[in-house]
Amino acid sequence: MSLETTKGSLSTSFQDTIATVQFGHPASNSFPRELLNKLTLEINSLSRNDAVSLIVLKSEGEKAFCSGASFDELLQVENEEQGTEFFSGFAHLLNAMRSCSKLIIGRVQGKAVGGGVGIIAACDYVFATPQSDIKLSELAIGIGPFVIEPAVSRKIGKTAMTAMTLAAHEWKSADWAFQKGLYSVLVDSENLDKEVENFAQKLSSYNPEALHEMKKIIWENTENWESLLFERAAITGKLVLSDFSRNALMQFKK
Repeated sequence: MSLETTKGSLSTSFQDTIATVQFGHPASNSFPRELLNKLTLEINSLSRNDAVSLIVLKSEGEKAFCSGASFDELLQVENEEQGTEFFSGFAHLLNAMRSCSKLIIGRVQGKAVGGGVGIIAACDYVFATPQSDIKLSELAIGIGPFVIEPAVSRKIGKTAMTAMTLAAHEWKSADWAFQKGLYSVLVDSENLDKEVENFAQKLSSYNPEALHEMKKIIWENTENWESLLFERAAITGKLVLSDFSRNALMQFKK
């Protein structure tokens, strides 16, 4: 299936029992709300698909994996309700990835910012390239990585998450992310697809029931995310209305 709109693209392809989901957007694979919702629905649909044993999540292009939320849509937020609703999109996606009955392999070909880092953290196993630097820039635009923090901290620890968050203008290298545990494997760009394919084929050959049980164990003790992430979305939805955020977003857009 395939979705093509002016607000991005989403497509899913199948090879044996492996589903590969690809998202894209002209603005460095950022996420307008419509695209975020479509990806969430697709993850939920694949979770219920008995013919699928494994999901590979990837994005278009060669440079950016994901630049997070759409700045254009953030500037259109007029009240706290709209702000909370927008950031709840990431809460829904992270919860869908967390509760998905299938293991999710991330294919990260380039840089990730903000919500993109959260999506990577919600994958169960991640292949990345040496070009896959990361940054949590939210404080620089007057908000914070509140919704994605539980996912990021779960992967790299509270100390590393804090270091990223407070150094909001600083890129952390792909090797740093690998050393902290965000990335499972670092591989050269030319070998990325081959490595992902080989690993996915091998993993999908294992007992589906064992994979499902392993998924549940991996995500033990995260049930509170069903409420926590939406509480965090409300915090962000309020902060994005501040004069600081408005001015910062305009500067970033320029």
